[in-house]
Parts: sequence; structure tokens; C-alpha cells
Amino acid sequence: MALPGLRGTEHIGFTVPDLDEADDFFVNTIGCDRIYSLGPFEHAEGDWMLEHLDVHPRTVMRKLNFYRCRTGPNFEVFQFEAADGQSPQPRNSDLGGHHLAFYVDDLDAAVGYLRSKGIRVLGEPTESRNASDGQRWVYFLSPWGMQFELVSFPNGKAYEKDAAVLLWHPAHPDR
Repeated sequence: MALPGLRGTEHIGFTVPDLDEADDFFVNTIGCDRIYSLGPFEHAEGDWMLEHLDVHPRTVMRKLNFYRCRTGPNFEVFQFEAADGQSPQPRNSDLGGHHLAFYVDDLDAAVGYLRSKGIRVLGEPTESRNASDGQRWVYFLSPWGMQFELVSFPNGKAYEKDAAVLLWHPAHPDR
């Protein structure tokens, strides 16, 4: 059984505290293309926001931007004014915790680039083991503290030798 018509992930949406700051980060540091913007959206009456987005009915979605970052899912990045206050950003270990990973061909060059831009890189690149042997990765933080990861495995991962199905790979999107 599967979701009828499933093709893959079209976009990943997340909320940032300052969309202008996020736009600068995604366009001028990461190298994404901003495709279009929408907003604001607000409802002075009724429960549209609650019914459709599961947020307080008087919450205002100030603006959202859609980005394309090479191959992979698009990003839908929101800035909200939450009528009932903001929750702190979750850590990886918290419920709802998350990170976004970018595949790069040369991890060391990418880490050096981020550091040259003043981006906080968490530690040094780590070599994976077991099924992920062949992969190196490192986490970094956006200017607003969201967790991101750089990952690279130019010669593949160990699991691939015997796998009937491979994980999707942005460097080889058609495999």
C-alpha cells in the first residue's frame, strides 16, 4: 500500500523569525534561487487559520518565499506573527526537532566557505560508520539558529553494495 500517485517530496516548509535575514542566507550564502513570494495572509474573523494550518485563528502569515536549491525539494519559508506567542526553536533531540541537509561534492571546501562567511560550524567533519561508511558530515547553524547539515559521500555508502533500493541522491537524481 502507498499513497496514491506519490512521486516524492515537492517542498519542505519551515518558519523563520526574520524572512529578510533568511532570504539573505539562502540566496547569498547557500546559493538558492528565490522563485516567488506571497503574503500577507490574515483572517480577522472565523477559524480559517486554525482549520487549515492548525495555528491560532488570529495568527498572521506576514510573508513566505519559495526557493529552489539545485536538485532536491523546494523550500517554503514563512514569517508568522503568532497570535498566541512563539515557541522556542526545537533542538534535534526535541519532539519536532529537525535539520536540513545539503549534499556537497567537497565537504572540506564547503566547510571552509561557510566559516569564511561567519557561519557557525559545529565541530569538525565526522566520518560515518557501518551502513553509512563512506559518508562525511558536519552540522552548522543559520543566523537565526536553525540546524543544517553538510553531507558528502562521493564514492557512495557501504549499504549500497547489497541494497535493492538506494536512497535518493541529489548528485544522481535519476537513479
